[in-house]
Amino acid sequence: MNEPLDLPLREQAAAIAAGQLDAGELLEATLARIEARNPAINAVVETFPERSREMLAAAPAGPLHGVPVVIKDEWPLPWRAQRFGAADMLATPEPGESGPYRVLRDAGAVIVGVGNMHELGASSTGNISVYGPARNPWDPERCPGGSSSGPAAAVAARLVAGAVGADGIGSIRYPATYCGLTGLKPTFGRSAMAGHHMADVSTTIVSGPLCADASDCRLLGAVLFGEELRAGEARGLRIGVIENEVAEDVALPVREACEKAIEDLRAATDGEVRKIELPELRAATLATVLIANSESLGSITPERLNNLDPELSPLGRGLLKYRLMLPAAATVKSQQIRTMARQHLAGVFEEVDVIAWPTVPAVAPPLEAPMVELPSGTLTADAANVRGGALANLTGIPAISVPVGSSDGLPIGLQLQAAWGRDELLLDAAEALEGANGRRWVEATPPLAAAEQTEA
Repeated sequence: MNEPLDLPLREQAAAIAAGQLDAGELLEATLARIEARNPAINAVVETFPERSREMLAAAPAGPLHGVPVVIKDEWPLPWRAQRFGAADMLATPEPGESGPYRVLRDAGAVIVGVGNMHELGASSTGNISVYGPARNPWDPERCPGGSSSGPAAAVAARLVAGAVGADGIGSIRYPATYCGLTGLKPTFGRSAMAGHHMADVSTTIVSGPLCADASDCRLLGAVLFGEELRAGEARGLRIGVIENEVAEDVALPVREACEKAIEDLRAATDGEVRKIELPELRAATLATVLIANSESLGSITPERLNNLDPELSPLGRGLLKYRLMLPAAATVKSQQIRTMARQHLAGVFEEVDVIAWPTVPAVAPPLEAPMVELPSGTLTADAANVRGGALANLTGIPAISVPVGSSDGLPIGLQLQAAWGRDELLLDAAEALEGANGRRWVEATPPLAAAEQTEA
């Protein structure tokens, strides 16, 4: 039998509910594993054993009763304010009962730690944080993805079986791919967001689950949604593919793995592959970046910018100051592009059920130099990744990243997107794809975890 800590989220919950696993012992084992494994990857920036034990003692008999989880440093807890991975986030963070905290608590889950994140949520790499960079369990010298770097690294290293991330422009899907996980970006407005300092103004950010596979994402996602995510069978799936840089300006191993995965999904669902066009994709990418940055302008003043904490990185300081330079006309135009993109997608989703392309065009780059080599040349990972990640945030549609291969020992992910509100379909499709490849990739274990299992 697997060690309880290595069981999937749903199996931990089932074993505790059946009396086969002691929740107190699981909590202590989780804290011990974090202490042992976390120094190599810096995924968890703070634990609070007494608070976690208090949560367990008061935990109701919910769907996650007694199950340990990690939450991103993007929401307050009653005993801890969020920091956004930054020395200065302009807002004044305070402890509190955020929406994700409340739904986890009410589901009986136990929050065992806070996950690291890229400074200010401002990158797809995770290589900058006030806590120091999180590291990829597959190769600690590689990026774990961002901005939900710590939650992803924690699950990949089997510190916990599930974690809560946030996705503003791909920030769940990028680390899911780099760390070999399944990550769901929910339909906008469907998952718990209260307490996030941007909750009242953001039209792109959502909370979402990071887990090993789709079934665990379904369970944790249902808790975050506050509703059951019913499982179905993906049959006759119409898979839309595009012929542009998102699908073609991709490292060869990634392109081959994703093309094979699309064919496997087609065969597994007795479906078909259809070519589609998204002519506004480049403009949509730029519009997403402009909207996400302009929505945070309310807390920025010249005086505040002149008194930033000196520990904030030069990139972070530059990003905050750049926002004041955004022309209002560009923001207005971005909203027009959003409307056009939503209209176009409504038509596309009459012809296909899901859209498929590589989540990111290359495997995790080095922490010291997050650059990727593509057919078009050398690009920063951020510039390359946002091309495939932004559309779902701009339009609000759900998207999921599923592990489908590896190159040089590093994971590869395929992104699936569906129409507004069809999160369940994405989970069904992901499960069909897992079955098609014999669950090879969702059950793969990074060296950090595999070495200790061998020793044990």
